[in-house]
Amino acid sequence: MTANNPTLMGTAGGTFLSIVPNLSSDDIAKTVILATVGAVVSFTISLLLKSLNKKHKK
Repeated sequence: MTANNPTLMGTAGGTFLSIVPNLSSDDIAKTVILATVGAVVSFTISLLLKSLNKKHKK
């Protein structure tokens, strides 16, 4: 079963517009900070694992 594109876009747009008024600037700031911390930790761990993998292969 496939949804047609206008219905899907209308549903997504309606959901987005119903959520926007309920967002506060505190929520947005928390989300940005948590996303940044998560990205930095993920990047750091991937570099660490890559380094350990290179040492292990030698």
